[in-house]
Order: sequence, then structure tokens, then C-alpha cells
Amino acid sequence: MQKTSARLLSLLSMLQARRDWPGALLAERLGISPRTVRRDVDRLRELGYPIVAAKGPDGGYRLDAGTRLPPLLFDDEQAVALAIALQSATTTGAGIEEAAARALTTVRQVMPARLRHRIDALQITAVERYAPDPPVDSGVLVSVGAAVQAGEVLRFDYASPGSDGGDGPGPPRRVEPHHLVTWGGRWYLVAWDLDREDWRTFRADRIAPRVPTGPRFTPRELPGGGVAAFVADRFRGSGGSGEWPCRGEVILGLPAAAVSPYLHDGVVEALGPDRCRAILGSWSWVGLAASVGRFDADIEVVGPAALKDAFAHLARRYADAASSRGASTDDTIRHPDA
Repeated sequence: MQKTSARLLSLLSMLQARRDWPGALLAERLGISPRTVRRDVDRLRELGYPIVAAKGPDGGYRLDAGTRLPPLLFDDEQAVALAIALQSATTTGAGIEEAAARALTTVRQVMPARLRHRIDALQITAVERYAPDPPVDSGVLVSVGAAVQAGEVLRFDYASPGSDGGDGPGPPRRVEPHHLVTWGGRWYLVAWDLDREDWRTFRADRIAPRVPTGPRFTPRELPGGGVAAFVADRFRGSGGSGEWPCRGEVILGLPAAAVSPYLHDGVVEALGPDRCRAILGSWSWVGLAASVGRFDADIEVVGPAALKDAFAHLARRYADAASSRGASTDDTIRHPDA
């Protein structure tokens, strides 16, 4: 049998791993009697852990939420994962950078030396893929998330793009909030707009919640088969079809293996060692042509005609840009790092 302190840590780790534990199963896993389990549970309660017991033949134990945060127990993998997540917090856009840094310091201080060395060796510099947007107030996320969880109508002021505070954001919006999501480094609220009677996505950094919240509502079924599919569909501008509004087919003078990692939701078919067929989509035909043009390869447009017209449009635009450069007569295009 383990010593009491080691046994308590094992018991706490098990209670944190799942919601409900039958007493008999805890006793079996720990190799102790049900009576000893009861005594150990009482010891953890004295240390501040709110453990709820259910009586009866099928009774068991559950680690419940309390009025304060008691000490937590993490295994090695959880501790490393937590430290990595805290170092990456600057890319969340949730305005928690300072709090995450303080939390990382707290976690590091209580780590055993073997883990502290692993964390110190793993220094992460988080770099934004896009120009940073105004950070979202974490209080806004908590308020919106609470309305989503409670199923209550949310009222909020919504700032217009580029709003400078002139005439204000207009009348408050009334929505049935359904999901908080992140997309491209931004936070969005997916909600049913009660005044416009349609689904909408709202940028969380422009939301200023009003209190109190409205009445409870019965959640509607989100179109598209799920929140991920719905958000992807909205940002593609496909109007519910699940496809890009512009979709074309080309043949590229590159092997399929060199193209497929960059097309994400496109389709690539090998036509030989140095040729492949690609089917991909975009917001617009010009945008689609420009996306294909990033590959340094010969291009044959299979269709449709609108895609060929977009290439012709870009060809004229690029020719004008080249002629306006003036002085250089060097036809060699060098890599920026060359």
C-alpha cells in the first residue's frame, strides 16, 4: 500500500480525471478498502477540495466546484502542455497576455526540477500571421459565453468597421447567442439576429454587452451541419452551399506532391511525374487566378471561361505594373533573401 501522502495524490489525480467515480472502483484502483477511501476523501476535504459523495450501493465520489480554487495536481504531460499553452497565449486575441505570463511564472515555480528544465529549454516566440486586431476584453468573452451557456437573449452595442465614435454604433442588437468561435486569429459570436431574422457572425472585439440579458430561448438548429461548417461557409461567401462562390480547374506543371500541401480544401490529381490537375475555389475569379499564380509553374486553364478571363485581366494588370518599373533591364527574378 502507498504511503498516505502518495495515496492522497493518486486519489486526487483520479478524481480530476473523470467526473464520477464509484467508491468500489476507487478502492480497487488504489488497492485499499472502501473505508480507507472514505478517510482519504475526508482528508482531501480538509485541504479544501470540495468532494461530493453519493450514498447507496452505487454511490461514489465527485470533485465538485468550490468557492475558491484549491491546489491542482498535474501529471508531467499536463504540466508541459499547460506551459506551452500559456506561452502561446499572445496569439489568442483574448487580451490575457499579462495574466498568462503571471500564470506561467506561478506554474514554473511549483514544478519539479526535471520539468522546469524542459520548460526552460522550450522558449516559444508566438508570431501573428495577420496584422493584430484590437484585443478582445476577456470580460466580454466571459459575458457572451455566459449568455451562450444560459441560453439567454443577448443585447449589445456593435461598433461599425472603422468607427471613430462619431454618431455611435446605432441601436443595440438583440440576438440569440449560440457559439463563440475563433477564425484567423479573431473571436466571433455566431448568433440568430432577432431583428433581422437571420444568422449572423459578430466580431467580439466590437461587442459591448448590455445588462441585464434577455429572456431564455430554445436554441435553433444551426444550418450547415455544425458550427465549424457554418463559419467556414459564411467566410467563403457561399450562401449556404458549402462551396466557394468561384471554383475552377487548372493543370499545373508541377508534381502533385509539390502542390497539395498548399491547397487545403482543394483537390489535386497527379497526371505524371511533373504535372497535376488542381480544382480549387476562392472568393472571386481574380482572387482564384492570383491564388493559382503563386505556383512557379506553367498553367493550363481547363475551365470555366470566367477563370480564363480573370487570368487575362491579371496579365494586363501585371504587364502595366512591369512597364511602370522603368529602369531595370534584368529579367532574373531573385528571391528576397538572395
